[in-house]
Amino acid sequence: MTTTLITGANKGLGFETARRLFAAGHTVYLGSRDEARGRAAAERLGERARAVPLDVTDDASVAAAVRTVEAGGGLDVLVNNAGIEARGPHNEVAGAADLTADAMRTVFETNVFGTVRVTHAFLPLLRRSAAPVVVNVSSGLASLTHMSEPGHPGSAYPGVAYPASKTAVNMITVQYAKALPELRVNAVEPGFTRTDLNGNTGTQTVEEGAEIIVRMAQVGPDGPTGGYFDLAGPLPW
Repeated sequence: MTTTLITGANKGLGFETARRLFAAGHTVYLGSRDEARGRAAAERLGERARAVPLDVTDDASVAAAVRTVEAGGGLDVLVNNAGIEARGPHNEVAGAADLTADAMRTVFETNVFGTVRVTHAFLPLLRRSAAPVVVNVSSGLASLTHMSEPGHPGSAYPGVAYPASKTAVNMITVQYAKALPELRVNAVEPGFTRTDLNGNTGTQTVEEGAEIIVRMAQVGPDGPTGGYFDLAGPLPW
């Protein structure tokens, strides 16, 4: 039985990923900052779905989640899905001229430091698994190649903090993969998906967006590692 933990799993891409992996036979821990919402989401799936309070920005919360998952038997797959974009009150994204260090820090605290905090804490459990997998949910906006390519849709995005945070996630992915060859560690680009993160302005459904996350969560020991993928295949860094 494969056991999977997904951060930010009570809604959006996280919940759809949980639903799909649950259907594939995984025991799924749905990490959620809001305990009640996490519990409600787990109840929607069934008995192999377990809610675990988990705030990726809080050391004590992450440590408590580790104890819960360890008591449940261990961990095989970690999906670092929790993330924020930090849009303004009118759904606007702050451009370079308006970017502050505090705004950058807020986004990095969840998207980057949260990914490191959770991965570091759960690494001992993952290393006990026969086939450990880590999936880091990145973004197409993390690609320096595409963002600097005139005419590419992503290059028109005005924000700085969110793309920079996801580019950092890509580097984290590469370095973890090199340092931990027994794990399969990959970054994925779900596509522009309608979720609360972007004010539901995305152009595809959560079912479509979760496809690559689910696929990479199920790679075997001979699968790719240290890569950056969307549904079509590897993406340029």
